[in-house]
Amino acid sequence: MTSDEGAEPRRVAVLGAGSWGTTFAKILADGGSRVALWARRPEVAREITQSHRNSDYLPGINLPPNLSASSLLPEVLEGAQHVYLSVPSQSLRENLRIVRELIPADVPVVSLMKGVERGTRHRMSEVIRQELGIEPERIAVVSGPNLALEIAKEQPTAAVVSSVSLATASEVALAARNRYFRSFVNTDVVGTEFGGVLKNLIAVAIGIVDGVGYGENTKASIITRGLVEMTDFAVAFGALPETMSGLAGLGDLIATCESSLSRNNTAGRLLGQGYDYHEVIAQMNQTAEGISSVAPVLELAAEVGVEMPIVSQVAEVLAGTLDPRDIAPHLTTDTDEPQGE
Repeated sequence: MTSDEGAEPRRVAVLGAGSWGTTFAKILADGGSRVALWARRPEVAREITQSHRNSDYLPGINLPPNLSASSLLPEVLEGAQHVYLSVPSQSLRENLRIVRELIPADVPVVSLMKGVERGTRHRMSEVIRQELGIEPERIAVVSGPNLALEIAKEQPTAAVVSSVSLATASEVALAARNRYFRSFVNTDVVGTEFGGVLKNLIAVAIGIVDGVGYGENTKASIITRGLVEMTDFAVAFGALPETMSGLAGLGDLIATCESSLSRNNTAGRLLGQGYDYHEVIAQMNQTAEGISSVAPVLELAAEVGVEMPIVSQVAEVLAGTLDPRDIAPHLTTDTDEPQGE
C-alpha cells in the first residue's frame, strides 16, 4: 500500500530513536507515511509523541505530527508495512531475537546501520537474514552522505536504497523520498553496505590527523588513498567498483570525513588529541560505528589478501601502539617505489 493521495497512509515502524533513527522516521513521515518509532527509554518516546521533539539527539528540530513513538515494541510493530532498523550494529542480533515474532510477515526489513558485527564479521543484512530467517529479497539497506542533523534541518540530500530485489529497493525508495530527501536504487547490497562501513574507518583516520593539527593536504591524501582501500576491499567481496564512486562510497566518505557532525570524525579527533580508546568511548554520546568495525574489517581484509594500511594505522592508534602524530599517507606503504593513483 502506498501513501499516494487518496490512499490510506503507509504504516511503517522504525526501531531506534537515536539521531539517525529519528531523522529517518522524519524523512518517512514527511514522505507521507504514518510512522511509529521505538525508543528504548519511555521518557524519550513520551517527548516525541507529546512535544514532537527529541531533544537528546536532535535539539531544536520539530518532528511531524504523523510521527509517534513508544517504548513498547508490539505497539510500534503492529500493522507495520515496512520495518526500519537503526540500532547499534553490535546489538542488532540481540534486538532481532526480541522482535523476531513481532515483525509482520512478508514486509520489507530495512537496515539503516553501517557496521560489521564483531566475531562473525557479518554485514547487517546478513545478520538480519540469519536472525529473522527471511529471504534476501525482503531485505534492503540504506546508505549515503547522511549526516542526521543536516537532514533533520531539511537540507537537500540523497541516499541509495539497495536490495537484491529491485522491486523491494524501489518500494523502500518511494517511501523514503520527499521534498528535501531523494532516494536512488541499486542491487549491489555488498558494495552499498561496505561503502557505509569503510568510510567510517577513513573518517576516524581523518579525525585523528585533524586532532593532531595536520592540515588539508594530509586529509586530502588520506581521503584519496582511503577511497582506494575501500574500493579494493569491497570489490574483493563482490561489490561493483562504480558503487564506491557513488553516493554510498565517495559521497558518504566526503560527508563523514569533512563534518564535525560525524561521530567517527569526532572519535578520531579525540584520539588525535591524546585521549585513549576508553576515554573516547566515555566521551561519546552515541556509538561511533567506525571504532567497533576496525577489527572485523581488518580480519576480513586478511582473509582475501587486501592490504589496508590506513585502517591498520587506525587500529594501532586505538591499541595505543602508534602515536597519532605518526599516522600519515607517506607511512601507508612499505615500498619506496613511486605509487600510482
